[in-house]
Amino acid sequence: MVLRWPCGLYLSTRQRLLHLRAHQPRCYSTDVEYKPIRSVLCANRGEIAIRVFRACTELGIRSVAVYSEQDKMHMHRQKADESYLVGRGLPPVQAYLSIPEIVRVAKENDVDAIHPGYGFLSERADFAQACIDAGIRFIGPTPKVVHQMGDKVAARQAAIDAKVPIVPGTPGPITTSEEAVDFCRKHGLPVIFKAAYGGGGRGMRVVRKMEEVEENFQRASSEALSAFGNGAMFIEKFIERPRHIEVQILGDKAGNVVHLYERDCSVQRRHQKVVEIAPAPNLDKKVRDQMTEHAVRLCKSVGYENAGTVEFLLDENGNFFFIEVNARLQVEHTVSEEITGIDLVQSQIRIAEGMTLPELGMTQDTITMQGSAIQCRVTTEDPAKNFQPDTGRIEVFRSGEGMGIRLDGASAFAGAQISPYYDSLLVKVIAHAGDLQASASKMNRALREFRVRGVKTNIPFLLNVLENQKFLNGTVDTYFIDEHPQLFQFRPSQNRAQKLLNYLGTVLVNGPSTPLATSLKPAEVVPHLPEIPMTFKPPNGFRQILLADGPAGLAKAVRNNKGLLLMDTTFRDAHQSLLATRVRTFDLLKSSPYVAHNFNGLFASENWGGATFDVALRFLHECPWERLEEMRKLIPNIPFQMLLRGANAVGYTNYPDNVVFKFCELSVQAGMDIFRVFDSLNYLPNLILGMEAAGKAGGVVEAAISYTGDVSDPSRKKYDLNYYLNLADELVKAGTHILCIKDMAGLLRPTAAKLLISALRERHPDMPIHIHTHDTSGAGVASMLAAAEAGADIVDVAVDSMSGMTSQPSMGAIVASLKGTELDTGIELSKVSEYSAYWEQARTLYGPFECATTMKSGNADVYMNEIPGGQYTNLQFQAFSLGLGDFFEDVKKAYREANLLLGDIIKVTPSSKVVGDLAQFMVQNKLSAEEVLEKAEELSFPKSVVEFLQGSIGEPYGGFPEPLRSRVLKNMPRVEGRPGASMPPMDFTALKKDLQEKHPHISDKDVMSSALYPQVAEEFFDFRDSFGPVDKLDTRIFLTGPKVGEEFEVTIERGKTLGIKTLAMAEDLTANGEREVFFELNGQLRSVFIKDKEAVKELHIHPKAQKNVRGEVGAPMPGAVIEIRVQEGDKVEKGAALVVLSAMKMEMVVQSPVTGIVKSIVATKGMRLEGEDLLMTIEEK
Repeated sequence: MVLRWPCGLYLSTRQRLLHLRAHQPRCYSTDVEYKPIRSVLCANRGEIAIRVFRACTELGIRSVAVYSEQDKMHMHRQKADESYLVGRGLPPVQAYLSIPEIVRVAKENDVDAIHPGYGFLSERADFAQACIDAGIRFIGPTPKVVHQMGDKVAARQAAIDAKVPIVPGTPGPITTSEEAVDFCRKHGLPVIFKAAYGGGGRGMRVVRKMEEVEENFQRASSEALSAFGNGAMFIEKFIERPRHIEVQILGDKAGNVVHLYERDCSVQRRHQKVVEIAPAPNLDKKVRDQMTEHAVRLCKSVGYENAGTVEFLLDENGNFFFIEVNARLQVEHTVSEEITGIDLVQSQIRIAEGMTLPELGMTQDTITMQGSAIQCRVTTEDPAKNFQPDTGRIEVFRSGEGMGIRLDGASAFAGAQISPYYDSLLVKVIAHAGDLQASASKMNRALREFRVRGVKTNIPFLLNVLENQKFLNGTVDTYFIDEHPQLFQFRPSQNRAQKLLNYLGTVLVNGPSTPLATSLKPAEVVPHLPEIPMTFKPPNGFRQILLADGPAGLAKAVRNNKGLLLMDTTFRDAHQSLLATRVRTFDLLKSSPYVAHNFNGLFASENWGGATFDVALRFLHECPWERLEEMRKLIPNIPFQMLLRGANAVGYTNYPDNVVFKFCELSVQAGMDIFRVFDSLNYLPNLILGMEAAGKAGGVVEAAISYTGDVSDPSRKKYDLNYYLNLADELVKAGTHILCIKDMAGLLRPTAAKLLISALRERHPDMPIHIHTHDTSGAGVASMLAAAEAGADIVDVAVDSMSGMTSQPSMGAIVASLKGTELDTGIELSKVSEYSAYWEQARTLYGPFECATTMKSGNADVYMNEIPGGQYTNLQFQAFSLGLGDFFEDVKKAYREANLLLGDIIKVTPSSKVVGDLAQFMVQNKLSAEEVLEKAEELSFPKSVVEFLQGSIGEPYGGFPEPLRSRVLKNMPRVEGRPGASMPPMDFTALKKDLQEKHPHISDKDVMSSALYPQVAEEFFDFRDSFGPVDKLDTRIFLTGPKVGEEFEVTIERGKTLGIKTLAMAEDLTANGEREVFFELNGQLRSVFIKDKEAVKELHIHPKAQKNVRGEVGAPMPGAVIEIRVQEGDKVEKGAALVVLSAMKMEMVVQSPVTGIVKSIVATKGMRLEGEDLLMTIEEK
C-alpha cells in the first residue's frame, strides 16, 4: 500500500503507525504494542557499530557507543552521538563480552534498546535476557529463540519438526571420540565435525578415513572448547562439493515472516566466508522457491522475530539441506540490502519498536530482486603468509568509489592504528550492477583503486578471485579456493611512493645512506643536454654488425675500419677512477639518448662490470642488472663492453665455475655484448675460464693482458716484451676475438706503446688490438696516439670533463689530434663538447666523492707506486674512511713497498686490493717493509693478503714471495692450481629458494647478485624492500635529502610522476625514539615516522686494548665485527682466527697474539669499533 500524506503535513512515527494500522487489511495481525525507540546502544565495535549508528541517525534516534580502553581512538566512538568506556581493566575482547558492564552503561545513560551487531554477544541468549531484565529492548530475536537457534541440536530438531530437509547427523551433541567412531561406522564417511555451541569455522573438521576420526574429533573438540567454552560436538554426514546458500529473513512480533532472497557464500577459506553474492548465481527458480519457503516456514514455527539467516547446503543435484540459523545480523547482509532496496538495520530497529512487516511495506509480494551484488571483505591479512593478520599504522589509505560501489568501514583512514586485539576486517566493499559479471567488473575496478600502505591486505587475493572464470560464470562451490592454488599467486604491491618518503625521511633524520668521503656537498644543478625526441631512431652502429654477423664479423669489421676506433669509458671506468664509482644510473640514463644519436661511430661504450656491480648494490642501493637493461633500451646501436675478472667474474674472490658461466649468460640476456676478460695475475687458467664463459654465452671475447712494468726499460726483466708476446699467443690460441692490453695504472709510456703494439701487430696481423690506459701521469694521450700509429685498432677514452688524472685520456684531444689524418675517428668535436658540458655539470653532483678534492693534477709518481687508476680514488676514499686521509702520501709509498713485499705482482682487481689492503695496514700500524717481514708470524694481516698467499686468486707470475708466505701462513692450507677448479657447483635452485623465504619476488638476476656478493646483496634486498626505487631520485636528493620547503618530482616509470614537497620535521621524539617527517605527495599530506639513531643512542665508551698486555686483543683498524669465531673458555693457539672485522670493502681476520684461554669477549657481532678498541682478553698459557 502506498500512502500519500497531505502536502506539508508532518506526522510523527506514532501517528504514521496508527494511520497504517487503521488502513491495514485484516489478514495481518496488528496486535503488537508500539513503543518508539529514542536511543540505541550498539554493544559492538568497528564497521557494524557505525552501520547501526548511521541507521539511527537516519531515523532520528540518539546513538550510543561503548569502547574498550584499546579502542579509545577508534572511529566508531566518534560516529556515535555519545560514547562510553566499557570494561576498564579488562582484556580487549573481554571488555565487549562483559554483560554487566554493557547493561550498566545503558542504564546509566537512559538507553532504550541495545543492538548486538554480529560476533561478540550477538548470539548469547543470556545477553538478550539481561537486556530485557534491565528494561532495555534487545534488537534481535527473543532470548528463547536465540538459545534454541544457537544450540545446533535444538535447531536441527526445530527443522525436523518444520519438515525442513536436514543432513543425517547425531541427534544431540557428543563429547567423546568413542561416540564419534560409532556414528561414523553406522552412517559411513565422509562426515563433518562441528562445534555444538559456536560457529565461524572453529572446531570444524572434515574426516574421510576411519583411522583419522579419533584424532580429528579430539582436535576439533579442543578448538571448540577454547573458542566457545564447550567442547561438545555435532556430527553430520558431509555433503561433497556443496554450495553454501543462506536465506535472509525478517520476522516481526506479530508472527509475520518474509525472506529477502538468498546469498551464495560458497567462496570460503577454512569454512569462513570470503566473498558473498546475492542472489545466488545459476540457482534454479524452483530450488530458490523451495528453499526460501522452507526458511520462512522454519522461522514461523519457532516464532522468529527480527533479522536472521537460515543456512543450507546445496548439492550438485539440486537437493538442499538445513545447516543452521544465525539468529543475528550477518556480515554479508549488505548484498541483500542492495538487491532488495531494504535497509535491514532500520528494519531491525522498527521491528523492535513494535512495527509489523506490513506496516513497513514489507509483504512478500512487494519484495523483489534487482540486479546482482557482491561483497568483498577487505582485511588486514597477508594472503602470501597464510592470511596472517597484520598490524600497525595505516600510512596511506585511498579507497575505490564510484557508481555501484558501497563501502562499510571503520578503521580505513591514514593514521589509523590496526590493533592486534580484534578482527582484521578493514572495510567491506559492496558492488551492485545488472548481473554478476557487471558487478564483478565494478568490484575489480574499485579494489584496484584502493591504496593501502603500512599494513598488508588481502586485496591481491580478492582480485584473483574476481578474475577467475569459474567465479565469473557463477559455478563455484565450497572447494573453489582449495582447488585453485593460482588464487595465491600475487603480483606484489610496489608501494613505491610511500617507500620513497620513508627513504627521504630517513636521510633527513639520520643523514646520508651512503658514506660521503668529503665535506663537499652535491651542487644544486640540473645537467643539460640537447633533447632527443623519443620517436627518433638512432643511426646504426657496430652493434648492428655484431647482431648480423656475430663476434667474428665484428672483429673483421674492426680490422677493416680505416680510422682509429674509440671506446668511451665515461659510463664506467672514468667515474670509477674520478668519483669512486659513485655515478648513478639516473645520470647515466639522462645522457644515453644523446650518446646513441651522436656517437654511433664508437666501437663500444664501457658501462658495466668491475667495481660498478658491487658499488651499485652496496652504496648506490640500485640494481646493476636494471642499469644494464635500461641503458640497452636507450642505446640499441652501440655495443656495450664490460670488465670480467676471469674466474672472479665481477667479484673479489673465486667462484664455482658454473657461477661464472651463468653470470655471463644472464649478462648477455640483459644486453651485454663484449666481455673484456682479464685476470688480476695474468694467470692463464683463470683467464681461459672467463673466455670460455663469455664465448658460450654468445658474447664477444676480448682477452686482456694486464700490463705492468716497462717493456722499453731493459733493466725491468720480469715483465719484458717476450712475456707479453707469449701470453698473447696463448690467448689467440684460446680463441679470443679481440686482443687487449689493459694498462690499469697508466704505465704504458709512448715508447713502450710503440714497441709493444708493433710487436703484437707483426705477430698477429688479423687480430683487432684494443688498448686501455689511465692518464695518471698526464702522458695518456701521447701513449694512445703512439699505439694507434703502431697498429692499434681501438683505444679507450673518456669524454673531456671526465678524463685525465686517474681516468682515461681525453676523447676530444684524440679526436682533434687525428682530425684529417688517416686515423681520423669520424667523431664531431662539437658533439664531444656538448657531451662534455653535460658531464662537467653532472660531476659537480658528486662533490662528496670528487678525487680533485686532494688530487689537483696528474702525477708521474705513478711510474713508481704503480697504483691502478681505478683503485686510486677508491684507495683515497678508503684511507679517509679509516682515518688515514692525512697520510695518503704515506699510503702511496707503502703501496710500492707492499707490492715488492708480495713479489712485484700484476696489480688489478682483486690483486690490487691485496696490495692496497697491505699498504693501509702498514700505515695504520706504522710498519716498514722490513718490520712486516720480521714480525710476519705475529701480525694479523688483512684477510685479502692471507688469501692471496694461500693461492685463493691464482698463482702470480714468478711464484709466491718467500719467506713472507711461509711466515704468514704457517700451517694454514694452500690452494694448488686454479682455485675454482676444486669448488663444487653452486646450487642456484637452493639459493633461490632460501632467498624467496625472505624476499618472495626474487629474480634470477637477484640470485646471481647473491651468489657473487651474499651479504651485500642481502642488505640491498632489505633496503629495496624498505625504501623502493631510490635510483629514480635526483642525485642531490638521493645523497643528502631535500631541503625543507623544497618541491621536486620523481618519475617512477614512464607516465607516472610523483610531486613531492618536504614540509617539516618534528622536533620532539615519540616514545619509541621516532621523529615524524611531513611531506606533500601529489598535493596530499603524508607523514612518516623515522627512528632517530643518534637521539636514542646510549652513551657508551668502549675500553681500549692495552699495548703492554699481550693477552688483550685490540681492533687493528676501525670497522664492524662481522664474525666472532671463539667463545669464552676456548683454548686458542697463537695465530688462531678470533674475529673478522670489516671496514668498507676490506675484511681482516684478527689472530690470537698468544696461546691461551679466552677469558672474556667484549666485542659482539655487528658492533662498530675504533682502532685499538678491546675485542677480547686471552689468558696466556
